[in-house]
Amino acid sequence: MSIHDDRRGTREAGQERIHQGIVPSYLLSRLAESGRYPQAAEAARQTLIGPLPAEHRAQLRLSIDENGTLVAEVDAAPNRTISDAHTTETLPGTVVRREDDPPVADMSVNQAYDGLGATFQMLLDAFQRNSIDGKGSPLDATVHYGSGYDNAFWNGERMVFGDGDGQVFQGFTGATSVIGHELGHGVIQATAGLAYQDQPGALNESCADVFGALTEQHLNNQTVDRATWLIGAGIFTHSVHGKALRSMLHPGTAYDDPELGKDPQPADLSGYVKTTEDNGGVHINSGIPNRAFALFAVALGGYAWETAGSVWYRTLSSGLSSTASFAEFAHATITEADKVDAATGEAARTAWASVGVIPAASVTGAGDARTGTAR
Repeated sequence: MSIHDDRRGTREAGQERIHQGIVPSYLLSRLAESGRYPQAAEAARQTLIGPLPAEHRAQLRLSIDENGTLVAEVDAAPNRTISDAHTTETLPGTVVRREDDPPVADMSVNQAYDGLGATFQMLLDAFQRNSIDGKGSPLDATVHYGSGYDNAFWNGERMVFGDGDGQVFQGFTGATSVIGHELGHGVIQATAGLAYQDQPGALNESCADVFGALTEQHLNNQTVDRATWLIGAGIFTHSVHGKALRSMLHPGTAYDDPELGKDPQPADLSGYVKTTEDNGGVHINSGIPNRAFALFAVALGGYAWETAGSVWYRTLSSGLSSTASFAEFAHATITEADKVDAATGEAARTAWASVGVIPAASVTGAGDARTGTAR
C-alpha cells in the first residue's frame, strides 16, 4: 500500500482491521515535507509509514409501584476502559482508568475518559442508542500511542490517540469532536457499514464528522447558531495558521498555513476531487455532505441532534447500501426528513441542492420535490 493510504490494516488477533484516522494523509504528506517544522515533519513521516495497530454495563434502579410490586429498571450507562501505550505502538497497553475510577494525574487519560462519556451520552439522549453498537458495548481507548504520533484513529474495536509532534499537532484527546468522530465510525460500522472508498467513503467520513459535531454541541448545550461547526478545534498548536482540521459549515476555510497549505475541501459537487490517494478522497470530499448537513441543521434551528441529527441517524439505520453515492444518500435523507414534516423535507432538499448533489429544480417551495406537482 502507498504511504498516503489512510486505510491501513494490521493483523491483530488474526484479523485485518481498518484504521480510520482523524488527520487525512494529504495533510500529513504536506507536513512531512516541511522545512519550518523539522520535528513535526519527522513525526508525520513516521505516522505515515508506521504500522497501525463484559458486553453490557448498566445501572439497576429498584422501585415499588402503586400495587406494592417491586419494579426493576435498567438504565444504560457507559463502560469505559482507558489504557496507556507508553509511547509504544503496542495495543491495548496498560489499563490506567476504568469506569467509576476517579480522575488520575494524566490529563490525556481523563480527557479520553470524559470524551467517551460525552459521546455515549449524546448517542443515548439523541437516538436512544446504547453505546456504539446499540447493545451497550464497552468503550475502550488507548492514549500515548507511538512517539510523536500525529493522529487519532478508530481501529474497529477501540479509540487510539497519539500525542502529536508538539510543533504542529498537540494531544488529540482535548478535542471532543475528534472523539465523537472516531466513535462515530463505530456507529457507522454497526449500521450502514459504508465502504471506505470514493463517495461511500466520503459519506463515512462525513457522518463521522456529524457525530463529532453533535457530541461537542450536545456536551456544550449549543444551538446550531452558537456552534462552531469545526472538527478538531484545538489540536493544532499556536504555530499553525488555522482553527481546526475541517469546517462543516464552510469547507475549505479551516486552515491556511504557509507550510501546510490551504484546506482543500470543496464546498459543493463542482469542486469534487478525483484522486487515487486518501482512498479516493474520502477526507477531502467529505466537505460536500458535511456542508449539506450543516445547512440543513441551521435551516431547522434549535439543537442539531434533535431533528437534523435524527434524520441522518435514521438514514444510516434504514437499510442504506454500503456503497451509497452522494445522490443516493441525499435521497435517503430526504425520505426520512419527509417523515418529520413538509418543512423538514424541504430543508433537506434545499441543503442538498445548495451543494449541487441534487438539481436545484427539485426544490420547488410549494411543490413536491419528487414529482414537481403541487402539494
